[in-house]
Amino acid sequence: MPAPIRLRELIRTIRTARTQAEERAIIQKECALIRSAFREEDSTFRCRNVAKLLYMHMLGYPAHFGQLECLKLIASQRFTDKRIGYLGAMLLLDERQDVHLLMTNCIKNDLNHNTQYVQGLALCTLGSMGSAEMCRDLAGEVERLLKSSNSYIRKKAALCAVHIIRKVPELMEMFLPATRNLLGEKNHGVLHTAAVLITDMCERSPDTLSHFRKLVPQLVRILKNLIMSGYSPEHDVSGISDPFLQVRILRLLRILGKNDDEASEAMNDILAQVATNTETSKNVGNAILYETVLTIMDIKSESGLRVLAVNILGRFLLNNDKNIRYVALTSLLKTVQTDHNAVQRHRSTIVDCLKDADVSIKRRAMELSFALVNASNVRGMMKELLHFLDSCEVEFKSDCASGIFLAAEKYAPTKRWHIDTMMRVLTTAGSYVRDETVPNLILLITNTSQLHCYTVQRLFKAIQEDISQRQAEQDVSEAEEPAQRREHDSIKQPLVQVSAWCVGEYGDLLLSGSCDEDEPLQVTEEEVLDVLESMLQSNMSSSITRGYALTALMKLSTRFGSTVDRIKRVVSIYGSSIDVELQQRAVEYNALFKKFDHMRPALLERMPIMEKSSSNGLTEVAETNGEAEPIERAPVAAPTPSTNEVSDLLDLLGGNEDAPSQPRGPSAPAGDLLTLLDGLDIQAPVLGTASTPQPQTFLLDSLASIPSDAFNNAHPAIPPIVAYEKGGLRIDFSFERSNTNPNVTVITLHASNSTDADVSDFVFQAAVPKTFQLQLLSPSSNMVPAKNSGGISQVIKVLNPQKQQLRMRLRLTYTHRGTSMQEIGEVNNFPPQSWQ
Repeated sequence: MPAPIRLRELIRTIRTARTQAEERAIIQKECALIRSAFREEDSTFRCRNVAKLLYMHMLGYPAHFGQLECLKLIASQRFTDKRIGYLGAMLLLDERQDVHLLMTNCIKNDLNHNTQYVQGLALCTLGSMGSAEMCRDLAGEVERLLKSSNSYIRKKAALCAVHIIRKVPELMEMFLPATRNLLGEKNHGVLHTAAVLITDMCERSPDTLSHFRKLVPQLVRILKNLIMSGYSPEHDVSGISDPFLQVRILRLLRILGKNDDEASEAMNDILAQVATNTETSKNVGNAILYETVLTIMDIKSESGLRVLAVNILGRFLLNNDKNIRYVALTSLLKTVQTDHNAVQRHRSTIVDCLKDADVSIKRRAMELSFALVNASNVRGMMKELLHFLDSCEVEFKSDCASGIFLAAEKYAPTKRWHIDTMMRVLTTAGSYVRDETVPNLILLITNTSQLHCYTVQRLFKAIQEDISQRQAEQDVSEAEEPAQRREHDSIKQPLVQVSAWCVGEYGDLLLSGSCDEDEPLQVTEEEVLDVLESMLQSNMSSSITRGYALTALMKLSTRFGSTVDRIKRVVSIYGSSIDVELQQRAVEYNALFKKFDHMRPALLERMPIMEKSSSNGLTEVAETNGEAEPIERAPVAAPTPSTNEVSDLLDLLGGNEDAPSQPRGPSAPAGDLLTLLDGLDIQAPVLGTASTPQPQTFLLDSLASIPSDAFNNAHPAIPPIVAYEKGGLRIDFSFERSNTNPNVTVITLHASNSTDADVSDFVFQAAVPKTFQLQLLSPSSNMVPAKNSGGISQVIKVLNPQKQQLRMRLRLTYTHRGTSMQEIGEVNNFPPQSWQ
């Protein structure tokens, strides 16, 4: 048989192929020749044929028929054959195939070979694809090689030991004595692999972590020698001595110093030296500084050292490299809760990042800016964030508007500033604001009686400007595609809805013209009705907006005197509207005019001031945790929930046999919510319609008188439980009981994430039977950091007056690795102490 072509010639031939079919033909022809050579037991060119087969495997073609030939090469006495054989085994074999067990004896023999390179090949193969069975059989040989005097063998054995511990964790103790001795080696390769091995051991065993904390002084000395050593051509990278080893030691110190005062104290000085002496002009130095910052933040470091770490991140924000700026923003976002004042010093730099062209940097800067808002800087920060809201991309507007609302509610210096800010957001963000914004603003306006005149005049001006804009855009939209037209149609619907509600509620104040405005608005009844009629007639108004406008007209029939007949005519027109919701309103309002006119003034009188301390737990169940308000701030005006959002909850609990039938159209969002809760027999008040806000009966009114510190003196005897654990996401419940009201159980939810990717847009929803009363407070965040580096906490309050066994159903929605996830579960294992 003629000698087969060499690998180099095969590569050249394949590269000359002009089409995929021509390349396949060349591969198939060569594979046939290789198969023939294997069948003839041609040992002369076996090494060459396997090498060509591996190249074909790298191109994506099947090469499994060469597995046994790899084993034959491994058994050969020639080093060149062993090298190709072991390489083929690592590429073509894995632990799922029984063929790999045939290598065990060959690897054991080669681990005892008198040539270090053959030993290295065996260690690399075992560390790459060794199964649990192979690791158990060969662990003793690897442990023996860890004690070798040859540094080349020791570093290979250390990496192999890492693989063995991952496959068979119970073998960890076997390697502990030899691992300690590795840190006394001067060879940097051995030190690096020793740090990797110790890190893996510490992450897997708390006992091993305590054992290796005694080595912190030794690790500190190694790191100090690296910093203080002069130029070494063998290890120098951009003027820094072995940055890879420095980074690895810093990571190990971070694990050893976490939650340990003594270990943290021992490494404070060296961390300060690394932070101050590392060159920042090259990316290598920035990598070391970043690891230093992470270590400082994770251990129990001194306050001055933490400030130094925050300042390093502040310098990163000025770097031209976008990756470095993004890393700095992400790290500052994790740090802001513990070192708020230190991060505040870099507020101007963070705000400048809002103007960055990169959307990832812009989003992180926005999240960090909201975290920095407090009572002293709220005016300045809101000015910057409103400017950002005006110029940012569409995908940012919803989150930015929601963040501004929450910050303004928490830190507003005056009620007037609060109302002005919310109106500015409605004007700027248009319909990108979230559904709960309209009822929240209506609640704020209702409860601020001294600003009713000012507010209604401001909103009426805004609505007049919006109508002018609508007319201009309506002309433009006639020539646009349907998708573009829909985008125009949704412009500023929330602003129009709030304006219509206020005009209907406080129309008499609008006509009076007496308010704190520099130029009070002078309008007539006819002008007000013209504006509301234009809302009803505009094809850019949504069904909900028309409902607000029609209800506003009806209310004005008791506020205005000379235009009641015109209002009657307009209302009667919509009694035959094709919009069922609008038709129902008009028919009911006509009945008021005709049959119950004597009751009309009382029915349409001004809304009373609503108590902020009241809350409807069921309303909060239907809200997302990123948007839900605290109990004392829950909206009690008529909410306009997204029909899709509420009906998505229908399948959470099931068991709707006795549920009343509810229309699924836009006119019955409240019915959809009740259908959700029927499964657990929860009694809920019917929500008011979108355009006629009414006070509601709240489930948790009985909790309003409980002092805020009543839960601090809780009984500590209730054990925690794991409510949910799947796919790396874990939710724990801890419990407290109130001394003031023993019927109240406070459940603290803690969500953690052990995967290597963050969980974002995390939403927790819950429901309980009707004999209980449930109340969800706002969560600490909507992102669960990866690798258990942080978590989300949320407080759940449950009132159980009948001392019945607690049962709760959950729904979790979140985004992980770019995929939206939804999980449903039930918790029935609450400790008896939590409900007895």
